[in-house]
Amino acid sequence: MSEKPFAVVPLLSKALHRIRTTPPRVIASPPTQPRRAAVAILIRVVPSPHAQPTTLSTQPTLSEFFELDWVKDPNARAELLFLKRDTPLPEEAAHSQPRTHRNEVHVAFPGGRTEPDDEGGMYTALRQTWEEIGIDLAEKDYMCIGQLDDREITTSLGKRLLMILSPFVFLQVTPNAPAPDPIPSTTLYWVPLETLVSPVAPPQWSQVTVDTASRLAPKHSFALKLLVRALVGSMEFPAIIVHPCSSLPPTPASSNEGPQVFKLWGLSLGMTLDLMSYMIMPLPNSAKLDIKADSKGTSSRASSPFSSSVMQLPYHGTPEGLRMEVVAPSLASVFPRFSYPDVNFWIWVFGKRYREIVRGWETSIRSGGVNDRRINWSGQALSTFYAAIRKALVVVIVARALGILFGLAFTGWWIFLS
Repeated sequence: MSEKPFAVVPLLSKALHRIRTTPPRVIASPPTQPRRAAVAILIRVVPSPHAQPTTLSTQPTLSEFFELDWVKDPNARAELLFLKRDTPLPEEAAHSQPRTHRNEVHVAFPGGRTEPDDEGGMYTALRQTWEEIGIDLAEKDYMCIGQLDDREITTSLGKRLLMILSPFVFLQVTPNAPAPDPIPSTTLYWVPLETLVSPVAPPQWSQVTVDTASRLAPKHSFALKLLVRALVGSMEFPAIIVHPCSSLPPTPASSNEGPQVFKLWGLSLGMTLDLMSYMIMPLPNSAKLDIKADSKGTSSRASSPFSSSVMQLPYHGTPEGLRMEVVAPSLASVFPRFSYPDVNFWIWVFGKRYREIVRGWETSIRSGGVNDRRINWSGQALSTFYAAIRKALVVVIVARALGILFGLAFTGWWIFLS
């Protein structure tokens, strides 16, 4: 007897209804940095091969859409749209410079910077999606569900605000929409949502390596970059390996470099996890959290304020054992680890403040989350975390410099005595 497939469409229905009724946390742009950007998170439901969906004359409501027979079909498949840019956007290049292997593909959402003539974040998402991939989200084939929380894009280890990013969620409400027409430098990938949220086959976690020197040293100072790289190493950000089911244009056949590995990380991973967090269904308030650590230091839930039978989010092992399954799954995507263990140790030493903020966030959510929407918990956690990183790097660099000077002095003394 074949195993019953994991039903992700009912979870998606609940998530989209929750997004529609939950006001997003909107971050106002400071006068010193007015730049903003927006992306479109596009979701579609692919009918079962045996279904015969009918075309409606008018656009259904969100509730009516999920009551359609071809949508409720157990074999219907929900998918997320990602893309690969051959040339990164300016904000992507400024935000991170990952070391990409030849067979490694980094995927993201369509979107870009807000132009002066744009009538708001949603207009930016609509315009950028049309210009970049040829999908008109203003047509009746699509429905805007709502907005996720704004996100701050920073550089220089969180010290300088680059811009504010607004993610908007869209749903394709027809079984057959006009085909996309991406620009030549862009490839589209549809990824089954089931592969990201299924507790039966949880996603595979990986990492993306970012050169720390690219964030600390001046752009054109090659010698200083080499010095910083030698002193503090690199940063490793968590990533999820995704498995596209289709692409447009089709992906070329794999060459001698081996099959391509598609990685979702950084801001795109954070927004994806924000979307997935709406799929967690609260249990009664009497449920208690019981976290048990395994031999690798990661945590598993015996019982939780969220139903583990509904969905297990694919949480990466978070720094110092912090629990992220309740607070903000997207925080797991932006807390990097360093390649040198002593850097991670000093981050922990100076990280008392950000751990307190995360625990306060957990307390807020468990008590009902009344003040969660009014406080920028994620912004506070990230700013204090990067402050701990900066202090740790100062200690490590000074310690390394003193060690080098001591070594040189000892060597000179030993040569003099010889």
